[in-house]
Amino acid sequence: MTAITSVNPATGQPIRSFDLQDDAAVEAALEAASLAQRAWRLVPMAERVALLTRMAAALRAGKARYGEMIVREMGKPLAEAEAEIEKCAYNCDFYAEHAPRYLADEPVPSNATESVIAFEPLGVVLAIMPWNYPFWQYFRFAAPALAAGNGAILKHANNVPECALAVQEVMEVAGAPAGLTATLIIDTSKVAGLIADTRIAAVTLTGSTEVGAIVASQAGKALKKQVLELGGSDPFIVLADADLEAAAETAVKARYINVGQSCVNAKRFIVEEAVADRFTALFVKKAAALKIGDPMDRDTKIGPMARENLRTTLHEQVQRSLAEGAELKLGGRPIEGDGYYYPPTVLDHVRPGMTAFREETFGPVAAIIRAKDADEAIAMANDSEYGLGAALWTGDTTRGRALASRIDAGAVFINGMTASDPRYPFGGIKRSGYGRELGVYGIREFVNIKTVWIGPAK
Repeated sequence: MTAITSVNPATGQPIRSFDLQDDAAVEAALEAASLAQRAWRLVPMAERVALLTRMAAALRAGKARYGEMIVREMGKPLAEAEAEIEKCAYNCDFYAEHAPRYLADEPVPSNATESVIAFEPLGVVLAIMPWNYPFWQYFRFAAPALAAGNGAILKHANNVPECALAVQEVMEVAGAPAGLTATLIIDTSKVAGLIADTRIAAVTLTGSTEVGAIVASQAGKALKKQVLELGGSDPFIVLADADLEAAAETAVKARYINVGQSCVNAKRFIVEEAVADRFTALFVKKAAALKIGDPMDRDTKIGPMARENLRTTLHEQVQRSLAEGAELKLGGRPIEGDGYYYPPTVLDHVRPGMTAFREETFGPVAAIIRAKDADEAIAMANDSEYGLGAALWTGDTTRGRALASRIDAGAVFINGMTASDPRYPFGGIKRSGYGRELGVYGIREFVNIKTVWIGPAK
């Protein structure tokens, strides 16, 4: 393969082709990043965070164009695409404000003089990023990594090459030092060589659990730090004392935002039996009202899925679940015509062991599961190989806090929708990955936490 072609998922038609970079171009990018990062690590913190402020400005200035680019390449509704760009800018602003405090030397009381814990950059980090949030996934990593003094090489998903190059454009407009960041348009087969290269210090991946296992093996063999944000089958637990109207309203958004194509979308709706019929009726009514159509229309809530093969896989999961005994309440078959559209779909009476319970459904399909009580709901929530996020709805937040401690997840949102936010660490457990992004813990993933012990001068 010598080129990749970007395809508009709303039409199924090609947008343009992009030549793959050859080995010489990759070598030049790696060498430039290595040299630039060695200088960047010595730049004062004030200058580093000033770059982040300029990144935020560049993102906001290009929001309309970048938003349309996201829609064109992966089908996200326009309003959500523009919100993604704004979120990237907010993240840059957040770390511009907080990085100096998060990375400041920490004094250690001891008999020594001025002993500290210092946070120093690791080097150039390889970022392997997915298509579903083509700007956010990169800037979520890049803002704190650059503030910490690292460099960044991006290998993006091959169905969003235009967005991948636009990410680098943002860095150049913001005035990043030449070579410090780079986007590589290369075949996936080249990634193993990048991970093994001595100029790459660490790896961050957002993607599927299957790909995460491969990257972890390659990085582990090279003894390189990794942060892996992988798949999820997030539970959305609704207890009998919850505000059902509010829970259903939020549940529909939590399931169908980004056309259901997010690791942290709610996917399994575990509802106490006493209120399951009422909740299901509300959920179905609200899901049925979502407008399906042209993702460039600001009123559209459900655009196309990003690729045809993703829609095919999702429909196969729906068919298997129905054959296993689930009940179809809404949707359930691909929409005929141009593009890769699949309607909001609701499966009721899903049980443990069924496909929609066991597997990650990466698209607009909701599985409603009935639990006899809160204890069974928690057990069902934990009956998964994944552990990314979870939501819990209850009228008793004190009880909710106690129940949250029993849920296997990297985050639990009580009476809310699981989401990533620069203020809070984000990541999972079990087969949802390890390491954290965002917050103070995220910025410290790609640093050398160094003890500096200073004894008295002789």
